[in-house]
Amino acid sequence: MTGKTVGLVGATGLVGQALLAVLRQRRFPVAGLRLWASARSRGRTIRFAGRPYTVADLARPDFAGCDIVFFAGTEGEQGASVRFAPAAAAAGAVVIDNGADFRMDPAVPLVVPEVNPCDVLRHRGIIANPNCSTIQMVVALAPIHRVFGLKRIVVATYQSVSGAGRGGVEALRAEMQNAKRTTQQSPFGRRIAGNVIPQIGGFSELGYSGEEWKMVRETRKIFHDESIAVNATTVRVPVAAGHSESVYFETQRPATVRGIEKLLRRASGVAYSNDSYHTPLEIAGKDDVFVSRLRPDPSTPDAFALWVVADNLRKGAATNAVQIAEQLL
Repeated sequence: MTGKTVGLVGATGLVGQALLAVLRQRRFPVAGLRLWASARSRGRTIRFAGRPYTVADLARPDFAGCDIVFFAGTEGEQGASVRFAPAAAAAGAVVIDNGADFRMDPAVPLVVPEVNPCDVLRHRGIIANPNCSTIQMVVALAPIHRVFGLKRIVVATYQSVSGAGRGGVEALRAEMQNAKRTTQQSPFGRRIAGNVIPQIGGFSELGYSGEEWKMVRETRKIFHDESIAVNATTVRVPVAAGHSESVYFETQRPATVRGIEKLLRRASGVAYSNDSYHTPLEIAGKDDVFVSRLRPDPSTPDAFALWVVADNLRKGAATNAVQIAEQLL
């Protein structure tokens, strides 16, 4: 492959650091690397592939010469891509945005390479990376949807604190060290250590949170199917990294456990097990979506349940973004 000049906005955050690791591990053809972050990280040196690179201030970025620019914003950290992504695209780069700002823009493709890779071809300079919890769910359900069709999805998520960025990880660590104090800088609004919080994002329509509506709308957009009924309950749990999901689904056409198992065993990006289950601790640092506990609903025909686990900083963010860039090439 011809080497590319790669830009990274948000280079010092959790997702930014994961992106650099994934680019190196997947041997993406990086001919040049340019890094940006907020003013407090200006001048910091980051090593990549044995070479030092200086982080520039994002206040006045110059994207000229970049082929691909990753925006590594985490959930709840919006604004940078709205301000600067159009400028990067106008300078000739293809933007791959990990934030939420462009996901539901009809002109911007929302891509999971195992699910809808051809949507990459529709880009007009910006491609959106879906929400971390959406990514792992659609990777698990896509092979089932292709063969049997999906009529209804009910999902409950158990999302790690790293989904809220470095502040979420630091809040959990500080609260675990002090059993009586809630960290004032916590992004969660309530104590997370020893607790579960059934709110990710602000509450809006019908009492659902922003994260829950993301899963509904993004799933339909990625599958190109507005008829799928999706109901989500998203919960923050005191886990450092790795999101887990309990996924219930009904198929449009008759399906069996054996037929679904055969699809999952050969599905790209899926690691399936029928004799055990996966937890976030065990799959940390891996790029697959881990699927287990497939079982039928004994009360409803053509209805099933799954347990789905993935590393939210890897497949839920950085790895999916790099896979999109690979698809571009």
